[in-house]
Amino acid sequence: MSDAEQTQGTTGRLLAGRYRLGDVLGRGGMGTVWRATDETLGRVVAVKELRFPANIDEDEKRRLITRTLREAKAIARIRSAGAVTVFDVVHEDDRPWIVMELIEGRSLADVIREDGPLKWRRAAEVGLAVLDVLRAAHLQGILHRDVKPSNVLIADDGRVVLTDFGIAQVEGDPSVTSTGMLVGAPSYISPERARGQKPGPPADLWSLGGLLYAAVEGAPPYDKGSAIATLTAVMTEPLGPPKNAGPLEGVMYGLLAKDPQKRLDEAGARALLTEAVNAPDERLPARNSATDATQAIAVPKGLAGPAGAKGADRAGGAGGGERTERTARPERPASGKAARKPVAASASAERSGGGFGSRGSSGAPGSRGGQGNGETSGSAFRPLRDATPSGSAAAARTEPEPMGGAYTETLVRMRPPVQKRVLLLVVAVVVLAVIGTVIALVVQK
Repeated sequence: MSDAEQTQGTTGRLLAGRYRLGDVLGRGGMGTVWRATDETLGRVVAVKELRFPANIDEDEKRRLITRTLREAKAIARIRSAGAVTVFDVVHEDDRPWIVMELIEGRSLADVIREDGPLKWRRAAEVGLAVLDVLRAAHLQGILHRDVKPSNVLIADDGRVVLTDFGIAQVEGDPSVTSTGMLVGAPSYISPERARGQKPGPPADLWSLGGLLYAAVEGAPPYDKGSAIATLTAVMTEPLGPPKNAGPLEGVMYGLLAKDPQKRLDEAGARALLTEAVNAPDERLPARNSATDATQAIAVPKGLAGPAGAKGADRAGGAGGGERTERTARPERPASGKAARKPVAASASAERSGGGFGSRGSSGAPGSRGGQGNGETSGSAFRPLRDATPSGSAAAARTEPEPMGGAYTETLVRMRPPVQKRVLLLVVAVVVLAVIGTVIALVVQK
């Protein structure tokens, strides 16, 4: 009987007097997943039916039944939001049916195939969710052994769920895959498993690394077209550099280390994935500190205190001045006392914890730098575009030192404000007019 005939005959069946089978959600070589209704509780569930291949012997049937029950037991032991909840196991037709939570959504493999690779931030979020499930499973002595995109469901509400513990290895359970058989997707099988060595939690972490690679690149890291060629590449070839990994590159190389002893552990992977999730927005261009380090800052009126008074006076005075901008030239450092003193003053103030503010630019008691003790370095260094324009503040520019060290603050020469010049010019004109009038009167007499 064909699958279509079996489906037609099974649809609408009442299983165990409680679960009404509906549409087929998926079908694999060993079973079918149905959408069903729990008529006792009135909820929609998923039912996984075990199906035997044709011409199978009794020993193989028993092995498949044992594997199905092991999957149900393994899932039931895992406490994680990223694991499917098992509700019931029903025995009918001499085989088990697993009743579990229904996840409305698509597999990660379908998402990649239909929508294209994920952005690295979303891939990091998926990786963290899968890592949570693996951690919970490993704490229970369970190895998944088949972590791959088709076994990760992305629910419509964004939830990430790791499914299919069908070939999971449970610690202390002798009913494992037949000796000499390597079950799983070759591109996601760890090197130690490919060599026939006993796997541990690092084997699942390797598979997670392959999943992350596939999520952002659109293809697994070692896919050679055939199982043997792929497994050989897994064991011997270096990882091809990912093109779209962004901040995930480090965690990928760490998880895909061929030596399980040198492989990134769960805590390390979690730290790097969390860092990637919190990284700057991938849509923004990366900041180039070598070419984009110049900033405009507002200099407080009291910057030129006792230690920096001479330099400030030579530059035109600290009080009053129009905003000017001049870029310092790193390759030709300023020389002379007038250039060195303000730099030393700001450095000493920064070391004292007050920046430009708390005790004045020299740090000496009694100086008025920074408008009093209450002002902090944060307000003194407020960017110019955020500062309120004021005639009493001058603008300065900061450039990185030639070797990329600490920033050097350079005072810019400050000129009298335009308003003051105009006032002086008006006064001069008036004085000249008065003098001219007096002279004219004297001549007439």
